[in-house]
Amino acid sequence: MTDKDHNPSSTHPPLPPTSEDEQFSRLRLLRSRRVGITTYKRLLTEHGTAQNALAALPEVARAAGVQKYEICPEAVVQSELNAARAAGAKLIMQGTAAYPDILAELEDAPPFLWVIGDARALMRPMISLVGARNASSLGTRMSKALARDLGAAGYVVVSGLARGVDAAAHLAALPTGTVAVQAGGVDVIYPTENTQLALDIAQSGLRLSEQPMGLKPMARHFPTRNRIISGLSRATIVVEAAAKSGSLITARDALDQGRDVLAVPGNPFDARASGCNQLIREGATLIRSAADVIEALTPLHGEAAQIPRPPRPETPPPRDTTKQRALYDVAALHRQILSRLSPSPIAEDQLIRDLAVTAADAAPILLDLEMDGQITRRSGGLLSRA
Repeated sequence: MTDKDHNPSSTHPPLPPTSEDEQFSRLRLLRSRRVGITTYKRLLTEHGTAQNALAALPEVARAAGVQKYEICPEAVVQSELNAARAAGAKLIMQGTAAYPDILAELEDAPPFLWVIGDARALMRPMISLVGARNASSLGTRMSKALARDLGAAGYVVVSGLARGVDAAAHLAALPTGTVAVQAGGVDVIYPTENTQLALDIAQSGLRLSEQPMGLKPMARHFPTRNRIISGLSRATIVVEAAAKSGSLITARDALDQGRDVLAVPGNPFDARASGCNQLIREGATLIRSAADVIEALTPLHGEAAQIPRPPRPETPPPRDTTKQRALYDVAALHRQILSRLSPSPIAEDQLIRDLAVTAADAAPILLDLEMDGQITRRSGGLLSRA
């Protein structure tokens, strides 16, 4: 029997939590072995309260053939609450006013969200922006431009705190609001290179996770995380994505959830664009700017927000030149340059600015790569990957 058999409107818990004891018991119920979201909702529907569901759980497990079943110990839940208090995290439960309505629409909406930062961001319209971890320079610039302009138009930018497109989107949206959905515990920052970005997001935006505090992310956690990224948002934008990538999983989730999917087209010879081009071929909306996004959303979501005039070019933050050479040895700079370049030409000076290195540092590496046949120099000071 499904949840719908018990409760026709089962996207919300049957009864809103009414006390700290009930909240504690609900968290304990969900953290018990073999209790997923569907089972959690079904048990609450059948037994009315989490306390009653916990009391019935061992017998339910025996009926399913599980012997010597033990529910989650109270000490485990208390330890999680203590860890949350130490990290400055707050618990948002489905059925409460702080829980975002758009996420509650999902059949598999997470019953709990641990959040660090300003939870008011969840009450504003949100758009997801996802893409490749090994984003090209063009992809990174596109991500920043979209995030910046969508933020200026009133949208909160949602992404997954990964390298590449995610990090670029979060960084550009810091002044206007951004939400990072994490695959592990909200207090576990992954990848570690985004630690400062995660701290900045907690100051001006929001980090959230459905996972227990302290949980280190594993591969299986990322696909389930992706449904929250798309579920929070009115639309999901894919900037760069390979034919088989987590970004495409997010796009599929968005389609399953009835959300809009938009994609930035790319060079057919760049593997990082193959996923976006595939989405467009299958019916995703092709976009070139934030104005295209607003126009695409207008028929479904009412009056369009106004895209402001293009802002002045970003000024890169000052860098510690004494540490520059220590951070970028020759091999590392080789890899960075190749990861930034694609078959689509880019200006050499723009590449150097994106890498935040000096022209003197970059010139010999570019010459080596050109002589090695890995990059092609074109007229007008343009470079592309061979």
